[in-house]
Amino acid sequence: MNYKHLFYFWHVAESGHLTQTAQKLHVSQSALSAQIKQLEEWFGTPLFERQGRKLVLTEAGYIARQYASRIFHEGESLIKQLKHGQTGDDVVIRIGHASTMSRNFVEAFINDLVHQQKVNYRLHSMTPDQLFNELANHQIDIALANTNVRGSDKQLWQSRLLARQPVSVIGPVGRDIERLTSEALVGQNWVLPPENMPLRSAFDMLSAEYNWQPRVLAEADDMAMLRLLARDTGALAVIPDVVVRDELTGGQLKRYLTLPNVFEHFYAITLKRPFEHPMVAQLLQRFG
Repeated sequence: MNYKHLFYFWHVAESGHLTQTAQKLHVSQSALSAQIKQLEEWFGTPLFERQGRKLVLTEAGYIARQYASRIFHEGESLIKQLKHGQTGDDVVIRIGHASTMSRNFVEAFINDLVHQQKVNYRLHSMTPDQLFNELANHQIDIALANTNVRGSDKQLWQSRLLARQPVSVIGPVGRDIERLTSEALVGQNWVLPPENMPLRSAFDMLSAEYNWQPRVLAEADDMAMLRLLARDTGALAVIPDVVVRDELTGGQLKRYLTLPNVFEHFYAITLKRPFEHPMVAQLLQRFG
């Protein structure tokens, strides 16, 4: 095997673009394409498939990239150690999380990484569709989501329930709310998740059951925005406690009621891969 071909493949695999990689390596695009084609012929299997203007790794390409990354990172480590006296190399883990998730929960999930000097973590916030596309295309190592996903014959997702958080009625301090039947809940202003989210469906059912007649002041599917609205509008909110943890601790907001049998679920989703990232298992161990 020609390691120059593997080196070129590795750079294209990292960028997903022939043109950008050719410019970076100061070679022509046609020469770069020819080198990768020769490597594919040597392996006897395609390493990329084209999706629009982007090259996406095949399963064989993913395996090849894993090996190539180890080979060339070890080469960089050798240079650092012999030329500059540096030892070791940082481990990089790429974590995607749904934009609708609590940032407090994401921070708690990566807590172990924060204290490891040799671990570099990269966080990417995106829509659920983007999240699963990035995971399928090997652009992230693990996805955090508040909705579950089911596998198919073409895509073997591995979904793990990390935690479920209670959902509460949260609002400004000083309201007279002690139970679901409190008159103080009738006709109140609310900030809520949109109608397509499970939390909203649960709220609507309780609202109908107890005749709250809510005035919906604002809706937000982003938990960070819902947190700000709960803090700054003076309205009541239906929100997981973890989202407004700091405001509850600081006395800016108060938890009045915990909604019965209503939970926000948090999942870790990975792909079934021949080589699991070494940090993924460590992160998941904390959640049993």
